[in-house]
Amino acid sequence: MTPRPTSSGSQPEQPADQRSTEPPAPARKKAAVKKTGAKKVPAKKTAAAAKATVKKAATEKSTVRKAAKKAAEKTAAKGAGKGAAGSAGKAGKAGKAGKAAPAGKGPAGRQAVRDTTAPAPVPPVPPVPPVPPEMDLEIAVSPALDAADRERLLNGTHHAPHSLLGAHPVPGGVVFRAFRPYARAVSVVSGGLTVELHDDGDGFFSGLLPLREVPAYRLLVTYEGTVQETEDAYRFLPTLGELDLHLIGEGRHEELWTVLGAHPMTHQGVTGTRFSVWAPNARGVRVAGSFNFWDGTGFPMRSLGATGVWELFVPGIGEGELYKFEITRPDGSKTLRADPLARRTEVPPATSSVITSSAYEWGDAEWLERRAGVPAHRAPFSVYEVHLPSWRPGLTYRRLADQLPSYVKDLGFTHVELMPVAEHPFGGSWGYQVTGFYAPTARLGTPDDFRYLVDALHRAGIGVIMDWVPAHFPRDEWALAEFDGRPLYEHEDPLRAAHPDWGTLEFDFGRREVRNFLVANALYWCEEFHIDGLRVDAVASMLYLDYSREPGQWTPNEHGGRENLDAVAFLQEMNATLYRRVPGVVTIAEESTAWDGVTRATHHEGPSGFGGLGFGLKWNMGWMHDSLEYMSHEPVHRRYHHGEMTFSMVYAYSENYVLPISHDEVVHGKGSLVSKMPGDWWQQRANLRAYLAFMWAHPGKQLLFMGQEFAQGAEWSEVHGPDWWLLDPHYGAEADHRGVRDLVRDLNTVYGHTPALWQGDTDPSGFRWVAGDAAEDNVFAFLRYDSDGSPLLAVSHFAPVVRQDYRIGVPEDVPAWHEAVNTDAGRYGGSDVTTPDPVKPEPRGWHGLPASVRLTLPPLATVWLRPA
Repeated sequence: MTPRPTSSGSQPEQPADQRSTEPPAPARKKAAVKKTGAKKVPAKKTAAAAKATVKKAATEKSTVRKAAKKAAEKTAAKGAGKGAAGSAGKAGKAGKAGKAAPAGKGPAGRQAVRDTTAPAPVPPVPPVPPVPPEMDLEIAVSPALDAADRERLLNGTHHAPHSLLGAHPVPGGVVFRAFRPYARAVSVVSGGLTVELHDDGDGFFSGLLPLREVPAYRLLVTYEGTVQETEDAYRFLPTLGELDLHLIGEGRHEELWTVLGAHPMTHQGVTGTRFSVWAPNARGVRVAGSFNFWDGTGFPMRSLGATGVWELFVPGIGEGELYKFEITRPDGSKTLRADPLARRTEVPPATSSVITSSAYEWGDAEWLERRAGVPAHRAPFSVYEVHLPSWRPGLTYRRLADQLPSYVKDLGFTHVELMPVAEHPFGGSWGYQVTGFYAPTARLGTPDDFRYLVDALHRAGIGVIMDWVPAHFPRDEWALAEFDGRPLYEHEDPLRAAHPDWGTLEFDFGRREVRNFLVANALYWCEEFHIDGLRVDAVASMLYLDYSREPGQWTPNEHGGRENLDAVAFLQEMNATLYRRVPGVVTIAEESTAWDGVTRATHHEGPSGFGGLGFGLKWNMGWMHDSLEYMSHEPVHRRYHHGEMTFSMVYAYSENYVLPISHDEVVHGKGSLVSKMPGDWWQQRANLRAYLAFMWAHPGKQLLFMGQEFAQGAEWSEVHGPDWWLLDPHYGAEADHRGVRDLVRDLNTVYGHTPALWQGDTDPSGFRWVAGDAAEDNVFAFLRYDSDGSPLLAVSHFAPVVRQDYRIGVPEDVPAWHEAVNTDAGRYGGSDVTTPDPVKPEPRGWHGLPASVRLTLPPLATVWLRPA
């Protein structure tokens, strides 16, 4: 279960049943009393007086000029210089004056706004300009808001605040309404005039001006100790177009991250941030953040029709501000939620979303063009799996960019696989319980810092795969779980929603908006961060309705089967969309069952009646379990388990496979890779070296977790990462560990230059057993071929003895063979039983081949031979 981190933002969160973002009633009444005692131009006009004034045009103009002058004098007398407020607004601080918060509750750097002990200097009262002819107006008491509308705005349950707030033409002129809790006064600034609105109580201000049309205007808002001139958030048209809303409603918006979330932008000529969120069950949604002291009362969002999307453009705020959405649930309670499409977050355990935009300039165009040339299953593909926070503990994305690419390139790996990337609250989950699906973890830096790391890897010629987790999400109350008060991202059936193994919630793959959220997320990482591939976690748990469930805990599908048809459709859509839009990308399924067609094209139907899932590659979990089981036995017993090393070739071409030795195999008491090997320290290392060379020669791509490349003895811990000290020259056994690392480097080097080892990984004609039944000798020998028929001979000997003149069958058209790799070489820490001279075949048929060679097999070693 994911621990519940403490508060996000600038003040602690309360439990949902205790939290209220509205101020206490006495405080609101107190502010109203203060304002009632002040002189107001429109306050003493009765409706009859206003009507009479409208009839007398000459008197009306004179009255307006006097009213405007009084309003200006009153504003100056309250100790809040208009010039100071104006400059604050121009500096990007408009709209940030919520209530004057107690010290420590506001964000850093806002002391000037909160400090009420020293009033701002009072500038001279500017002369009142003449009223333009087109502004033939008089301020008048406007019709009061309907009681129900007023109550819904106060309670945060109004679906259309823009229809009431802002400026609206009405019979008799234009009504201006503002909802500014804790404000002492609000004035409309337009055309050089400043006209104060009537205080309607509870933070509402209004006025009816007999204008012919809505003018360009700003608001002058007076708080205790400060005045701010700002744009009115409720004068703006929606920022989302009809096409965007249609695609969202259809669940087909492939660039969902560009329309939902928080986006700094210029809208109708004004800079600010557009907030939008999908919450179809909400009674109301408001924005709370560092810019309004975490009180969203005055920032209600509007509902955009039947799509369930809520939107608000807030002028004057931008990158770096913290925010969340305050959602009123169907039962009337409130919950403060992080943005599901936040592209940046606070550093955990803080949980707020952060407004961000990218200014990164990529330098990997050559890499992107080159990667689309050859599909992954026909290219060299050797992966170094990295847990970023612990590879070198303490390094940020940018510092990792200085070290990781050079290390991986030196070892010859073609790709890195990164875990974790997406934001997650609990570090011990290693990134597999995600709360921020669109945000790189802030533990290591900003989103642009992560882009810098990916770019650095690409410029070093290294592809980047990231672990992606669309199967489930944690139950944290500030994240996706019952996001708007009802099951939304999770399935509405509790039995289908609860993941039985991890205490998390499974996505509702049958809901089109949820599928859209996930498909767009896959595109987001590949398009916005240039990710080359997604390793999709826990695919098996998605595919089966009865996964880890007992009878009675699951319901069959419409055909009476156990397959999760919704998940199948989602995976097919995700893969088809990703391959269509992103040239050269690869998706990899962590799928541990015999599901038919994981890497078959989605439009090709298999024997089971399903189209393929459309993945590019699949983890070969069977090979991993069987081969490690064989290696764990003492050599004297391995003859009885010989089939565990050969069985993988029975199904090797049923899918496009990756051979994974991942983090899962070196944690939770399983020990490191070298510690799984039997025997003393020398034999353990010899077994490990022989096993790695067997793995690199076997059909399929390779993946090795960090630390295993130098035979780390302890199992991995995310707290301290790999034991790099083992490679310190001053450490007595350093040569033992360096030898294994040197072997991994040489394996990758020979592998990359030998197409026979990767070109035919998915083609049965690229492999032939030579000796697959030599159980008594613990020997495995096979040939690999490239597309031109050029072979490589791999011979693995898993017994601790030297075998002289061991005859192996070979093709007759190779005049001589030489060792390309021998894991027993002295420089790797072996006994140095090698064959430095070319080996010529004899015209004696063996193992079903027309010729044969006699080899000296080193103890616990693998030898690769290529044509001389």
